[in-house]
Amino acid sequence: MQVERADRDVRRQQRLVRSAKFPRPKRLENFDFEKNPNVLPETVGDLKSTSWVREGRPLVLIGDSGTGKSHLLIGVGTAIAEAGMSVRYTTTSALVNELAEADAARRLSSVIARYSKVDVLCLDEFGYLNLDKKGARLLFQIFTEREECKATAVATNSPFAEWDKIFADPRLCAAIADRITFRCTLIQTGTESYRF
Repeated sequence: MQVERADRDVRRQQRLVRSAKFPRPKRLENFDFEKNPNVLPETVGDLKSTSWVREGRPLVLIGDSGTGKSHLLIGVGTAIAEAGMSVRYTTTSALVNELAEADAARRLSSVIARYSKVDVLCLDEFGYLNLDKKGARLLFQIFTEREECKATAVATNSPFAEWDKIFADPRLCAAIADRITFRCTLIQTGTESYRF
């Protein structure tokens, strides 16, 4: 019975990782902290725990391209999925496109409900593309539904001071930044690309 239970646990972990739809496998254990001394192993180690997820606290990874943001985002998501919680990975532009298509097809409520149920929403490439007012409003609905009850992890190359360029509406930008940063864990991965 113990072997069967262990086998079920492994299959459940694998199913949760698959359903997260990560673009490639990345693990926190494989992150090279020596190549990026801006990222503290202790902080990343704390993110393996599900306590921040259960508290609905956000995670924000800020840094230039090649500094390990996506690796950390996928690694944290994988660790949380393996801990038995639901995770969904997507890029910000893909999410906004999905929401716009759902809005046009009059099924926006069901898509927002689906995203509001996952324990951790991993949003990659936040701020790579500027959003029009409609896209920003749709994204705002996701953050509002998840605020303080479900965790959202965001990887961005744009510092907070530049977020007003991403969103066409300054008040909406402030509201989104407020929801993402309230009680968040902030990791600044720096400016030097170790990939380069």
